[in-house]
Formats: sequence, structure tokens, C-alpha cells
Amino acid sequence: MKNEMQEDILRVLFTQEEIQNRVNALGAQISGVYQGRTPLFLGVLKGCFVFMADLMRAVSIQCNMDFMAVSSYGNGTSSTGAVRITKDLSRDIEGQDIIIVEDILDSGITLNYLRGYLSTRLPSSIRIVTLLDKPDRRRADIHPDYFGFTVPDEFVVGYGLDYAERYRNLPYIGILKPEVYSS
Repeated sequence: MKNEMQEDILRVLFTQEEIQNRVNALGAQISGVYQGRTPLFLGVLKGCFVFMADLMRAVSIQCNMDFMAVSSYGNGTSSTGAVRITKDLSRDIEGQDIIIVEDILDSGITLNYLRGYLSTRLPSSIRIVTLLDKPDRRRADIHPDYFGFTVPDEFVVGYGLDYAERYRNLPYIGILKPEVYSS
């Protein structure tokens, strides 16, 4: 039976296998850098949850995790520029190595705000890992320390990424047909 969501996908950018291979490589890279330390993986909900779960299984070091919910999109396709925290950390991060886990680094507005907000809590370090980097849309001076793939300026969904809370459960990352989000 054909998945009804597939009809809304213009084309697949990254297959499930390509994503898993890249996440495993990121996990190995991060494990090497943080050997002997216990970083806190800080997931930015909701989009990060699939990537973060796989990334946590791909690292071979001790680590902790927490989540924040930060929004600047609402149900739209571009950032509003107004960032708001809807769920804050549940722990003190002073003196800890923080790895912010994000699904996509797009305009950079949200992550730039979040990095500044977290730095006031005096962690040892703040690094960013994002599955997707979309530099063509960057509006803030921020770059990922680790990233899976560079993507074109297209609206992508799947593997946790959504449009209006849909398509997160696709096992691959695809470009959403413009007629789906422009109607």
C-alpha cells in the first residue's frame, strides 16, 4: 500500500540509509572530540527528536540529555524572527559541555538566540550539531560545529522535520511540493 504522504514529496533528498550512515559518522566524530568528558546533548524540540535519538545511540561516550522547546516558526514556512522559549531546561548547566542538537539550521535566528541565552548560564562550552545546514537562508551569524548534510533552499520534510506538524514520520528527507504549503 502506498504511503499517502509520498504523493506530497517532489523528490527524496536523502534516503534512510544515507541518513543513518551520516548520523553514525557524526556520532563517531563527536565521540572522538568528547572522549573522557560527559557532554549534555540538548535537543531543540520538536524537530530534533528523531535525529537526536539516533545520534545518542551512535555516540560511544557517557552523555546526558535534556530538551528545550523554542519557536520562531509557528505553522509557517519561514521564521517570524520572534523567538520564544516554551520549555526550558530541567537542570543547571554551569560548567558543562553543551551540544545543541537541531534538525535544521536555516535562518539561524532561533539557534543564535538560544546560544546567547544558554551562554548566560555559564557552560564550559556550547557546540551545535544539526542534521541539515541550509546556509542560503542564513540571517544570523551562526554556523554548525557538526552537520550531516547541506541542503538547497527548498522546503524539506521527513525524519523529524515537519510542515504544520505533518510528515515527521517519513523515514527519509524529501522536498515538499510547493503546492502543498502555498495553498
